[in-house]
Amino acid sequence: MTENSTGRPAAAAGVLGAATVATGLIAGVFCIFACAVMPALARSDDRVFVEVMGNIDDVIQNPVFFLSFLGAPVLTAVSARQTRRSPHRRWVWAALAAYGLAFLVTTVVNVPLNDRLAAAGDPARNTDPAAVRERFEDTWVAWNVVRALLSTVALACLARALLLHRGAALTRPRTWRRRPGRGPAGSRA
Repeated sequence: MTENSTGRPAAAAGVLGAATVATGLIAGVFCIFACAVMPALARSDDRVFVEVMGNIDDVIQNPVFFLSFLGAPVLTAVSARQTRRSPHRRWVWAALAAYGLAFLVTTVVNVPLNDRLAAAGDPARNTDPAAVRERFEDTWVAWNVVRALLSTVALACLARALLLHRGAALTRPRTWRRRPGRGPAGSRA
């Protein structure tokens, strides 16, 4: 439902919805690593662990992942700008802060660990997989849980903002424009 002919509330809802979906996708990725991928890999021997984590790191770096990973903060920032005068803006800003922290954890902790694992796990270097795993696993898992929680908080904040935005759109008084040649009650003038 648009409030006026420019469609700004509808566009803001669309961007907020897209930010929510992108953030949800990334929260899901981090959550599945915390709940399934890393516990499954914990059962593997050291060489398999290092090889599979290296393969995952190679495969996950693709346009679909990056569209969500980078799209979530960009869309949330655009939504924060669009909703700056809305009563639900606090939720969007809280989401931006939470996802910003998750993004920071990813770029400052998890990605460098992935890079070190890839370098150390190179078969040409003839490194001990147990030592490589020892320097990687516990730290990566702990910080992944942190970013999973932060991105889930961001998702919850965006979902709350979306619900409040939708509720505001439903209770917003309609502004009717008269069509030329029509009187106040819709009769011909």
